[in-house]
Amino acid sequence: MATKQTAAEVVVVDYGLGNLRSVTRGLERADAAVEVSADPADLDAADGVVLPGVGAFSEGMDNAGPFRDVLAEQAADGKPLFGICLGMQMLLTTSEEAEREGQGDVEGLDLIPGTNVRFAQGQKIPHMGWNELDVRRDHPLVEGVDGEHAYFVHSYYAEPEDENAVVTTTDYEVEFPSIVANEAGNVFGTQFHPEKSGETGLQILRNFVEICADW
Repeated sequence: MATKQTAAEVVVVDYGLGNLRSVTRGLERADAAVEVSADPADLDAADGVVLPGVGAFSEGMDNAGPFRDVLAEQAADGKPLFGICLGMQMLLTTSEEAEREGQGDVEGLDLIPGTNVRFAQGQKIPHMGWNELDVRRDHPLVEGVDGEHAYFVHSYYAEPEDENAVVTTTDYEVEFPSIVANEAGNVFGTQFHPEKSGETGLQILRNFVEICADW
């Protein structure tokens, strides 16, 4: 009997914030070979990189400082880079969260130009629970998930400068981008947690692994 081969080698960035165990398990279920690493040098050999995250934007950027240059280099080379929740917000240029917390301007990775803004339409914050994904444009990450539901926990959401960066939207008394991607398509992120989103999340992780394998 033939041995099943993993589709891609993926590095999950360990910068001190994030659900590393659940993200790793989800990727392994999607047939990736996964390495969790706090060493920026380990990103070079990977087929794809995952930037997870739970917590505050400023703390995330402080902790991820050693990865800033290598993430920019990998993105410029066309390697798939997948940000999850806070990791997605860190792909943008800045966030209102830092200023709101009295920390001034905190520069994000600026791989998808834009800012992160706080829900301000009277919604219960944080936005927590299952909501629908409405696909707005083609991207291999969203194959098979239009109209499906994913699990969210967040108070801020992305506002990219370029409306073409919006891959899916979700309605929470305001329509907000729930998946964004750069112009080249290799840098993307989900505001929700695919690793906690059942079959919908697993499909997204499988799509990501296929993107990495193709790269």
